[in-house]
Amino acid sequence: MALLTFRDALNQALDEEMERDPAIIIIGEEVAQYNGAYKVTKGLLDKYGPSRVIDTPITEEGFTGVGIGAAMAGMRVIVEWMTFNFSIQALDQVLNNAAKMRYMSGGQFTLPIVFRGPNGPAEYLSSQHSQALQSMFAHIPGLKVVAPSTPHDAKGLLKSAIRDDNPVVFLEAELMYNWTGEVPEQQYVVPIGTAAIRQEGTDVTIVSFSKPMKLAMEAAAELAKEDISAEVIDLRSLRPLDETTVFESVRKTNRCVIIDEAWPVASIGTHIGCRVSQECFDFLDAPVEVINSQDVPMPYNHGLELAAQPSVAAIIAAVRRCSYATNG
Repeated sequence: MALLTFRDALNQALDEEMERDPAIIIIGEEVAQYNGAYKVTKGLLDKYGPSRVIDTPITEEGFTGVGIGAAMAGMRVIVEWMTFNFSIQALDQVLNNAAKMRYMSGGQFTLPIVFRGPNGPAEYLSSQHSQALQSMFAHIPGLKVVAPSTPHDAKGLLKSAIRDDNPVVFLEAELMYNWTGEVPEQQYVVPIGTAAIRQEGTDVTIVSFSKPMKLAMEAAAELAKEDISAEVIDLRSLRPLDETTVFESVRKTNRCVIIDEAWPVASIGTHIGCRVSQECFDFLDAPVEVINSQDVPMPYNHGLELAAQPSVAAIIAAVRRCSYATNG
């Protein structure tokens, strides 16, 4: 196993897939000469040339539409949005063209396209550039949505996304790019739609994905000191959602806490909470707890910024509530 950063794992996935399939192209702002805003496409222009690694103007709706057309014409396209905050400019293309074209054409077109880039809160970026938008994309039929939390899964899921004949929204996070983890030296894929049990437990199920998985694991370690055994599930894929793994865990532990750094109204977290309540009602010993970011635009002040987001303390408090335990 090699120890790689999250960004280098993504870079490896892009390199291996572009070498394997000459139909793959990458388009986006600064993906070529600048090696990507977050250096995920580093070295790809030199290796594959300007016809496959293509810098675009600052026009998200425009180059996203070009990518969709190229995918319909037989290319496999990777669109890098410099940040998912800018993806809002391209939402019409994603919602009304990428997600619907295979259905509306009766299967005459496939849409092998990946929309990728950093999603979710970072630091000191204020309200317009620090948003978790996964619920917006997972709401749309016709899209697949994935959100890895480790370099291993980042590489394997990106390779699966590139090979998929459907549009895939690939959620990264700016603060994760320097995270390190073990990545196999041989090539591999991680299937879309399969959750991972990061830690087995018996007393409570903690469910999360992407960057908040770090908080979930830290909270589980602290809870173990209180003799509370937490089973931690990493969703990895938000659409399709591996409900089976979640439900089986909750039926074992009888309690569920969900962490999602999006706003609470109509979030992935609240959706999973609803599904667990529907399908596991007779097994639950306490109401499902959902921890979201606060229902406010992200503050710029760093103390308020941290207070607005999920935390280890908030997870522990939620577990204690549903376990009818006190810190005593």
